[in-house]
Amino acid sequence: MRLFHTSDWHLGQNLHGQERDFEHGAFLDWLLNSLSERKPEVLLIAGDIFDTVNPPVKAQERLYDFIVNAHERLPQLTIVMIAGNHDSGSRIELPAPLMRRLRTHALGRVLWLDDGVLDAERLLLPLPAADGSIGGWCLALPFLRPAEVTGGVLGDNYLRGIGQVHEALIAAAQSKRQPGQVLIAISHAHMAGGSVSEDSERSLIIGTAEALPASLFSADITYVALGHLHKPQRVNGEERIRYCGSPIPLSFSEIGYQHQILEINCQDGQLASVETRLIPRAVNLQRLGPAPLAELMEQLKDLPDIDLLADIDRQPWLEVRVRLDEPQPDLRNQIEGALQGKAVRLVRISTEYAGKGGENGGDGESDLIELDQLSPQELFSRAWQDHYGNPVDEQTLNDFATLLQEVQLEGEQP
Repeated sequence: MRLFHTSDWHLGQNLHGQERDFEHGAFLDWLLNSLSERKPEVLLIAGDIFDTVNPPVKAQERLYDFIVNAHERLPQLTIVMIAGNHDSGSRIELPAPLMRRLRTHALGRVLWLDDGVLDAERLLLPLPAADGSIGGWCLALPFLRPAEVTGGVLGDNYLRGIGQVHEALIAAAQSKRQPGQVLIAISHAHMAGGSVSEDSERSLIIGTAEALPASLFSADITYVALGHLHKPQRVNGEERIRYCGSPIPLSFSEIGYQHQILEINCQDGQLASVETRLIPRAVNLQRLGPAPLAELMEQLKDLPDIDLLADIDRQPWLEVRVRLDEPQPDLRNQIEGALQGKAVRLVRISTEYAGKGGENGGDGESDLIELDQLSPQELFSRAWQDHYGNPVDEQTLNDFATLLQEVQLEGEQP
């Protein structure tokens, strides 16, 4: 059995106000061609399909057009997608009855039966092999929100609730598994030891809860296809527990590595190989600085001029990081003037002041920080410190995290 592992498409994402639809379209075209070439039996999409719980219409059209096109090209392809923390679980599941006709399974939530037992059947999906037999089972674990795994007979311990879901689902899968079949888990979670990309990953840690341990996935699980972390990586060095990463760089902190999907090959019920398929980058992200303004102006002059025959949609996105000695009220005008006729698209200017943090010394507290660089928890902690003069206590931070989750859940209603 051959599977493709993808995650974190973030359809509808904006980069500092600039839409990324062209880049997502280029990725999906490449993925469709790769599916046609390699002919896997299964495509996994491990959450954060959309960038927001209420994605723009164009982003939804991208997803559903891709599913239809994939089914037309490969009628035997099975697609399994789960909701991530950026997604609305109910929205992901809304068209599920129609998508099943296209051999696509969409799981957004976990549900519990009246007796408090996990409804595992809806999360266990048979994976047809090339010959039509059941080659394995997929354990679909969408992002688990506190309201889904705490309360009642489950108790109020978030991590313990997550553990119970994994235990119940793995037990149900083991009861169905036949000799020679694989067990493939697909999950959207922050595993302990994972390397986080700055600026583009919303924290999954609830209050002071820790990241999830890899021990949740017993050795019986053939492969674990993870989503959430945008940098491709193994968890604890294990070949079978992997993040494939996002298909395009979602922030300037993600430009230093190649984006990819993973091809998973299984044979005789065992993991045979994990191969990397590098994704061509349709649009480059380019950073200049941090450097003094005069030095940066020289670098801007050296940028290539616009080629009138070139595709403007492929011009790089540019971030300029300026180090100043004093405020420059006309900074943007100077930079934009220097970029006239240059084959780049300016999306962000970041400033910091020499002698206040970083390589110039100091504690860094005086550096300018933009709001989009801070998580809601960090903003709350800073506001608490400013208002009360002391750090926020652990219980209050936990209460804020719970309220934040409730607000996000309310925003998920289609």
